[in-house]
Amino acid sequence: MKIPCTLFSIVFALSTVAAQRLKVSENKRYLVTEEGQPFFYLADTAWELFHKCNREEAVAYLIKRSEQGFNVIQAVALAELDGLNTPNEYGETPLQNNNPETPNPVYFEHVDYIIKKADSLGLYMALLPTWGDKVFKEGWGLGPEVFTPQNAKIFGNWIGKRYKEYDNIIWILGGDRNPREGTEDAEIWNRMAEGIAEAAGGYDQTLMSFHPQPHQNGGSSTWFHDQQWLDFNMHQTGHCANQGTYKHIGYDYNLNPTKPVLDGEPLYEDHPNCFNAKELGYSVPEDIRRIMYWNVFAGACGQTYGCHDVWQMYDGENTGVNGPLRPWRVALDLPMANQVKHLKHLMLSRPFLDRIPDQSLVLDLQDETNEYVIATRDTKGSYAMIYFPTGRNTRIDVSKINGNALNAWWFDPRTGNAYKAPEIKKSKNELIQPPTSGKGQDWVLVLDDAKRRYVVPGKAP
Repeated sequence: MKIPCTLFSIVFALSTVAAQRLKVSENKRYLVTEEGQPFFYLADTAWELFHKCNREEAVAYLIKRSEQGFNVIQAVALAELDGLNTPNEYGETPLQNNNPETPNPVYFEHVDYIIKKADSLGLYMALLPTWGDKVFKEGWGLGPEVFTPQNAKIFGNWIGKRYKEYDNIIWILGGDRNPREGTEDAEIWNRMAEGIAEAAGGYDQTLMSFHPQPHQNGGSSTWFHDQQWLDFNMHQTGHCANQGTYKHIGYDYNLNPTKPVLDGEPLYEDHPNCFNAKELGYSVPEDIRRIMYWNVFAGACGQTYGCHDVWQMYDGENTGVNGPLRPWRVALDLPMANQVKHLKHLMLSRPFLDRIPDQSLVLDLQDETNEYVIATRDTKGSYAMIYFPTGRNTRIDVSKINGNALNAWWFDPRTGNAYKAPEIKKSKNELIQPPTSGKGQDWVLVLDDAKRRYVVPGKAP
């Protein structure tokens, strides 16, 4: 389906101030704009955006995600799905003779166009220079394997120079691959990062991370935590519903030196759980919400969303990868795509940059199940948030919130609405009963020092 040309007038009508360049906050926990304003990284996963979409489709996609509250789009220049040999919608492939030393400028004109349109909508582009199968295929992916440490730096230098002046670029190396011991894999990524930074004017002029596969503890930190180019850590926590993702975030949160951390690929909407839909079914919204709130309350600087139909830009006419359910244009309006903004709005409605995880607020002994209650607060004790994935009654230490009086709210992650809660005593052991309980009945209790007069949770300060 072709999008009518009148769409371009809509783009300009919806345009906002162009994105400011991002950097790491002074306390090394979060991301901020050049002016120091808190930035909550809320990404959508569109790996095949440059490869599978024409310009009209790409613009329609970007407008929709901007309207839904996303502020980052994750996409790949040398795409996963035969991205070197299957041309884009304009008949172009990204490399001449599949040589990283000779990129095809005409292919990248399409990439340029999409990144500029994203910028006009206030969207950042988390740009992966290549998917990992171009380094090694490891049993899936078509490759071909084309990178060496030498040509990785040359390609990094070329692409870094091309996007040096784009303020809305976040560089993400990797691409669903973990470096193998005894190989040049890690050196390839290090050299690519070196090339990008060199062309962009130095490491202080770039914001970079690394997208791995799932890993037992750390994600990107396992191989690159001490590298100068790695500004924030990234995990892929995988596509299973029953995983304690907060443990992965907590692992990196406690590393030295301190760096921001987030989950760059969690359970996708419309995804078969653990790659076995026949036995476990497809993902459901409450599982995705739980993972996201767990991650952020554990200390993440933001959160990525993904939809299995959208990342691959599935058009409904081919088999797709691993059982997509519906065309990507239809999938843009799935429930969680319209709910994830509530998490961003909640976190930014309270002081964000001095927020810490604090599990000591939760007094009941907890098993590592999907009922795991998790807590966060600010260092000044002006507020706390406790997430109840299933609305289970839980004992909370309320005494860490300052002030003689508390304001208490119940925030609904499904709707983004907040409701005044009954009075909660400032005690060291208070039994908290959420409004409802059961599967899919998740709630956030927000406790404020009343004298701070904070806005309603989830509303703009």
